[in-house]
Amino acid sequence: MTHTITARVLRRGLPAAVALLVACAAPAPAAVQPEPTGDWLRVKVSRGDARAGAAREALLQCDPPRGHAEAARACADLDAAQGDLHRIPLRDTYCPMVYAPVTAEARGQWRGRSVEYKETFPNTCVMTARTGAVFALDTAG
Repeated sequence: MTHTITARVLRRGLPAAVALLVACAAPAPAAVQPEPTGDWLRVKVSRGDARAGAAREALLQCDPPRGHAEAARACADLDAAQGDLHRIPLRDTYCPMVYAPVTAEARGQWRGRSVEYKETFPNTCVMTARTGAVFALDTAG
């Protein structure tokens, strides 16, 4: 008789216990950040293999310039290229032939147009020569 009562209680209580565990184990929803207004880009630089490399991110805003170490220069570079990162003039510089890949990504809005950009460069020097100050997220890099 004890076996029958235990099985019956288990059948009724187990689904409720599982549901409670699942509900408690689910991660809390992330706080949704509102999109900024004006001209802005979320910029990200990942070193090495994108899956394992350390990434730095910033929200570059240009009205007024703010968001990372070189915001004023980055906004000037974007303004000169009309928001198209592929049109930023190539800097005349010498870069070492060292393979230390970096991936630059940007997403946002410039003068009402959507901006999406992603490119991998052989090293930080080449990235800076081709993208100006847009991805200069720190002064040490």
